[in-house]
Amino acid sequence: MNDCVLVVDDDEINRMILREYLSDEYEILEAENGVKALEILLHGEHNPQAVLLDIMMPEMDGFEVLKKMKRHHNTAQIPVLFITAANDSETESRGLTEGAVDYIQKPFIENVIRARVNNHIQLRRYRESLEQMLEQKTAQLVATHERTMESLANVIEYRNLESGLHIRRTVDLTRVMVEYMLQNPDYYVQLTKLKSKSLIKAAALHDIGKIGVPDEVLLKPGKLTPEEFEVIKTHTVIGSNIIDQIFTGDLTDETGYLARAREICLYHHERWDGKGYPEGLKGEEIPLSARILSVLDVYDALISPRVYKPAFSHEKSVEIIAEGRDTQFDPAVVDAFLEIADTIKFAAMSLQEDAQLQV
Repeated sequence: MNDCVLVVDDDEINRMILREYLSDEYEILEAENGVKALEILLHGEHNPQAVLLDIMMPEMDGFEVLKKMKRHHNTAQIPVLFITAANDSETESRGLTEGAVDYIQKPFIENVIRARVNNHIQLRRYRESLEQMLEQKTAQLVATHERTMESLANVIEYRNLESGLHIRRTVDLTRVMVEYMLQNPDYYVQLTKLKSKSLIKAAALHDIGKIGVPDEVLLKPGKLTPEEFEVIKTHTVIGSNIIDQIFTGDLTDETGYLARAREICLYHHERWDGKGYPEGLKGEEIPLSARILSVLDVYDALISPRVYKPAFSHEKSVEIIAEGRDTQFDPAVVDAFLEIADTIKFAAMSLQEDAQLQV
């Protein structure tokens, strides 16, 4: 199928001439005014590769059509070539400033029209090809960074004398939680599908800052002194700084992965009542990603053996989480957690059994 070109002109003869010049190479759509042109562009079945747009038209002139095209995502990148009988620099300057790519003077010259339309369509294809290549390279680079971060997170778990199961389980429990919350928008309407995907992936990074905590503090089997606890608390800021350093440069963060990872690292020890760290944020000042992770991180810590304590039962751990509602934890997140506590238990235990089978 040939590329499509939209010709917009209130003069039927002009449309006929342009159709005659271009129809052997392009499928031609026609509109007799700006309103009809926007209907075709925004609601039609075709996606024109270029628009030949008359400036002086009734109802809506070419400048207004161009302005509306630039505001809409689907039409902003379509090259617009103004058709005009005017021959003044002011009109030409205004059109180019507002986003037109070229001017076609009346009366029309067939070879000039063919060449200009073809050139701008080819330029658009080239630009789109470059943008696609850039997106692919950026995605590859982001994926490499993500794998680096996840590997670093696993190093922290092994250094902490754990099996790495904590990371896998935290990610799985986060998936269970956010999928449930997405299906129940009464909890948080701002939890979109895009944010939830990045949140799940970023959950693995919540404790990467522990790489900066000395062994004698991180691995201490007994109760920490106030001074040692202050050292432990620094892992939130350290983790955030690590992410900032690895993701330097002009990397885009369209999925929100970087933002979620930084939020989780820095704020997952904040408390709903404002008594957490490192910044003492309160209530909804704490990013939602960190509010969710704080519940799941505590739950997994409770059901897991640590150098300083044995594992608690699921039932006891759920009870402790419930007691923290509206003080340590966001009440809505706790409510969601309690509603799916059995599913949470199944996910946690399944992963534990899988790990035992692999030993």
